[in-house]
Amino acid sequence: MVEHARAVIIGGGVGGTSIAYHLTELGWTDIVLVDRAELTSGSTFHSAGLVGQLRSSVTLTKMMMYGSDLYRRLADETGTDPSWHEVGSLRLASSPERLEELRRQAGWAKTFGLPLELISAADAQALFPLMSTDGVLGAVYLPTDGWLDPSGLANALAAGARARGAGIRAHTRVVAIGTERERVTSVTVEHRGERTEIRADVVVNAGGMFAPEIGRMAGVHIPIIPMAHEYLFTEPMDGVHAGLPQLRDPDNLVYFREEVGGLCMGGYERHPAPWALDGVPPDFNGKLLAPDWPRFEEIMAGAVRRVPSIADAGINRMINGPEAFTPDNEFILGESEVGGFFVAAGFCAHGIAGAGGIGRQMATWIVDGEPELDLWKMDIRRFGPAYRSQAYTLARTTEVYATYYDIHYPNEERQAGRPLRTSPTYELLGDLGASFGEKSGWERPNWFESNAADGDASLRPRGWAGMHWSPAIGVEALGTRRAAGLFDETSFAKLEVSGPRATGFLGRMSANDIDREVGSIVYTQLLNRRGGIEADLTVTRLAPESYLLVTGTAVGNHDAAWLRRHLPDDGSVTLRDITASRVCFGLWGPRARDILAAVTRDDVSNGGFPYLTAHEITVGSVPVLALRVTYVGELGWELYAATEYGRALWATLWEAGRPHGMVAAGYRAIDALRLEKGYRVWSSDITPDETPFEAGLGFAVALDKEPEFVGRDALVAAKAAGPRARLRCLVLDDPRSVCLGNEPVRVGGEVVGRVTSGGYGFAVERSIAYAYLPPDRAAIGTRGEVEVFGESIGFDVAREPLYDPDGARIRA
Repeated sequence: MVEHARAVIIGGGVGGTSIAYHLTELGWTDIVLVDRAELTSGSTFHSAGLVGQLRSSVTLTKMMMYGSDLYRRLADETGTDPSWHEVGSLRLASSPERLEELRRQAGWAKTFGLPLELISAADAQALFPLMSTDGVLGAVYLPTDGWLDPSGLANALAAGARARGAGIRAHTRVVAIGTERERVTSVTVEHRGERTEIRADVVVNAGGMFAPEIGRMAGVHIPIIPMAHEYLFTEPMDGVHAGLPQLRDPDNLVYFREEVGGLCMGGYERHPAPWALDGVPPDFNGKLLAPDWPRFEEIMAGAVRRVPSIADAGINRMINGPEAFTPDNEFILGESEVGGFFVAAGFCAHGIAGAGGIGRQMATWIVDGEPELDLWKMDIRRFGPAYRSQAYTLARTTEVYATYYDIHYPNEERQAGRPLRTSPTYELLGDLGASFGEKSGWERPNWFESNAADGDASLRPRGWAGMHWSPAIGVEALGTRRAAGLFDETSFAKLEVSGPRATGFLGRMSANDIDREVGSIVYTQLLNRRGGIEADLTVTRLAPESYLLVTGTAVGNHDAAWLRRHLPDDGSVTLRDITASRVCFGLWGPRARDILAAVTRDDVSNGGFPYLTAHEITVGSVPVLALRVTYVGELGWELYAATEYGRALWATLWEAGRPHGMVAAGYRAIDALRLEKGYRVWSSDITPDETPFEAGLGFAVALDKEPEFVGRDALVAAKAAGPRARLRCLVLDDPRSVCLGNEPVRVGGEVVGRVTSGGYGFAVERSIAYAYLPPDRAAIGTRGEVEVFGESIGFDVAREPLYDPDGARIRA
């Protein structure tokens, strides 16, 4: 039998039903949702149901806030009650470090208008009388948080979808997924022994812990590890009532909520239990795992410390259920490399809170071709080939579960699965004292500790900003400004675009005019249909129809996927990721030309090698593609060579630079240097939500060029309407109060924005932050305050760039 549907959704948990609900809300009624058993029989039925809104990113917080609003109205709208209890939530600080985190969260909440309060231990106990205040230094309380019945939520969403025309089929197992020419075409299902092929242009894999198995049917790898998560229900306890708020005590690894006069209590232990590494049993529907009381002892000990009476409470039952976790503790969402095959899985124990937002964003993505919010940190495309390894995926996932309740300081480095991807210079950099960090699996020097002795330890920022810091950062930044710095940037993503229609293709994708002479370098953004910034990169024309695109380490997969999505179908344009086949070394600073001239016979004078041009040269014995471009605001080059030449090229440059005072430098110095020059970072300063005009990048837009580019019409309209906000440089009064991002920004006593990025500028000797401000509050010279860990620090809106404002140094 053959049927047809506009979309097929696989999985009847909160994710799948929410997507069905939101697709029908957008007018897609010809959709079918199938589940291998009953609705909610995967992880949904055994979830604890906690809903907290304030999260670690803007996007996730907005998704959670939307979900809470949705859950409030579902019962009235659908006639099915999800049992929403808006009782509020408490989060305790049982250490000075945790209290500092809560202060930061209190400021962060203000930028969303969330009514989160920083309260005392006594105030927290008044709200949750069973808790002991021993060791509690403070708490935050958010009255609009709550909890619900996860199965009730899924059934309410399903009822809403069904009422608008969606078909929902239980006990219908997917046995095959059809694809043609890298696009999904159909789903074959089996019900009571009868098979049916459902033809569809869109298939959504919302299969929870079964998602990897379903993905394999379409040739898509989904890096998920089921983790056994335990919590228990007590018998009724004195002092427990229906209005009791949720309570989280992350320092004791535990959470609590009320359940029928007793407590629901669980947590995240340090020694987690991965499950079903050889595949989830085919009959594991509506089932639980056997209780693992020895593993739960750590959680129980923390619970007794915080709520002593639970030690004497009767235990009603223990829940031990597998939940799908990802290697970075973020959802897996979006369209895969197989066109039309979408994934919504890996909900990492906060899928109940996120289900509403997940459904809305996925539905928008499916209908409009892109989500409303910047979902890159949740995008399935963020995972590279390394995650095809179960060993690597397991190591990374186990680490995120075991550290679920840890304080994750900015610039914290994960340890699991390292080292994996290394530059040819890895050992050489280690010998020079590199302190390595990791990004997208690449080992990269954050700084060189051998430089620290020459630094100024008194510049260490206060609080969190000084946690993962070294005086070496200042030495390397100032060394680059005063002489030269040598940076290994091999991890930068490098994409090659070529073919007979390459120029026209990139012209249509780029907001700037890239159709310039061979050897030209163009800085440009790639925009979405709303005029928002999807990518920020340089385009170098190597030949009439061959280009090199260079972008950030963490966004190479994203940018490549965005371009591939728009490639012509006739094969006239080819895109290749050549990142691993080329090293890249940045040589920058006022002595950079002297150093390079000493090891090449090619003309590197300003006349012979002007700014924003590229030439093939020879450095020592190494053939090099040299790009005169900078991300630090100094004279210099990015030097590209085939990987096998990497060690020789570095050694040649290092020996040539030493007489000139050149320093080996890391990525933390790059960040300090780019802030002084006002260079933007995609995903923080600029995102798909902002236009180039709002971001101060109008100079990189050519509205009148041919061909017209993606997003041009929206950009023209946005320019006519005027900016919604402007990205501004803020210079703080206190140099040692350093912003980390997301701090609330006030002008005239009103919260008007949040910090996008910040740091200390060693050459200008100031603390610098960037933030989007309303146009009427964004004038140069405007005074305001940034809340840094509860303390208001004054700032001036400054004209940018702060360093070398006329750009003379980069054009020298």
